[in-house]
Amino acid sequence: MMKNIFKSLVMILMGVFVMTSCDPQDNDDNALGQLPLASQLDFTFTPSAEKPNVVALKNESSLNGVATWDFGNGGKGKGDNVTASFPFKGDYTISMTLYTTGGSTTITKVISITNDDMSLLDTPMYNALTGGAANLNGKTWVFDQYVAGHFGIGPADGSTPSWWSCPADGKLQSSMYTQEFTFIQVGVKMIWKNNGYVYTNSAGKDALGGTAIVPGAGDFDVEYTPKTSYTYTLDEVNKTITISDGGFFGHYTGTSTYQILKLTDDEMYLKVVSTVEPGNGWWYRFVPKEKNVKPIVPMKAVALAENFEAEKLKIDFKRESMGKLDSIYSNPAPLALNSSKRVYLYEKSTELYSNVSYTVSGYKFDLSTLNKVRIKVFIPSYNDYSVDKLKKQVAVKLQNNDNGGNAWQTQTEVVKGDLPTDKWIELEFDFSTVKDRTDYDKIVIQFGGEGHNVPGIFFFDDFSFSE
Repeated sequence: MMKNIFKSLVMILMGVFVMTSCDPQDNDDNALGQLPLASQLDFTFTPSAEKPNVVALKNESSLNGVATWDFGNGGKGKGDNVTASFPFKGDYTISMTLYTTGGSTTITKVISITNDDMSLLDTPMYNALTGGAANLNGKTWVFDQYVAGHFGIGPADGSTPSWWSCPADGKLQSSMYTQEFTFIQVGVKMIWKNNGYVYTNSAGKDALGGTAIVPGAGDFDVEYTPKTSYTYTLDEVNKTITISDGGFFGHYTGTSTYQILKLTDDEMYLKVVSTVEPGNGWWYRFVPKEKNVKPIVPMKAVALAENFEAEKLKIDFKRESMGKLDSIYSNPAPLALNSSKRVYLYEKSTELYSNVSYTVSGYKFDLSTLNKVRIKVFIPSYNDYSVDKLKKQVAVKLQNNDNGGNAWQTQTEVVKGDLPTDKWIELEFDFSTVKDRTDYDKIVIQFGGEGHNVPGIFFFDDFSFSE
């Protein structure tokens, strides 16, 4: 009995010792990290002797940490020593936030700028954006609607609009191309004109409120009247542009600050991270209004042909959602109709849509002269046609490549179905019914049908596009 009591006393004493040794009050506060106090933070600002409107900011805090800055003019910085420029006179509230292991604290100071210094705006970026101080009417930018890729979406941390990119004129039936943005250097003014609507998606519509309509381009046009004028901040160090008073570039994403990817006299390419759809990034390309001219693409009657015998092909078909087998293959049946050594192996994958295509460069097809596609095809019997999904057919389509992923919407398609198996046959696809079309520049070949995931192997040879 006494032995058990003694053991119990020992356990109690050990518990007290453990709790005492773990008392957080006895720990080193610096090791755990304390929230920095405002009294521990300080910074200085020193105007440049040559240009008083250029100010050097220095972190003078009594503890270590990472300093970030808000200059009060739309510009930001990071580090113990940064420089801020203030082209215009006025009082600016500078904020410094110090991040430590214990958290972050912000202090502010007000700096007074006595005079304007317009020379600070005489920089390549300001001049490209506005046309320079001498251009009192400013420079007007619009969406680069006639060039594919002027509008797109991708991941917020991505470098390209990898999820979707708008084809040329892809948002014609919306308010997007009515947006005009005039940047004036003197007074740092921006004038935004539209037709009373802005363009956005469902999340943006809900965040904006207001009356919305569904345009022919999809998504939403929402009623929105811009202010008479805005100001803007061009941060040349961090390469950002911020529009005042909640202004934005005609497509609503919930933010007014844009990353400048490129800014020249002829192009402004921007990226913005959406706040109404976190994780989404949007890309925009603008051009000066006077240079937003629809290009004139010539029509040509250029015959095309490929027999796949040479090492360097004249027509290198682009593969979309195809299988992994090599495209150039030995002739599976070198018989009378087709005794060539090499043919094209078409492997439909388990994707819903497989095809090969060829797009010409610099011109459109003159279908009034050339409007026949001819190929030899071999349909193997060993494919699984039993479920009536994979079909013994070939489709040839003419498309407008400018429309990107929407090219199928204006295509013309000719289908040859119920084809015989295990022998070479020659097919002609006649597009004379659309000989007046002037927008086609892409030929698509598709075996086995679409909209299903049944794989299959097919062969074709002696492709030609001619009279």
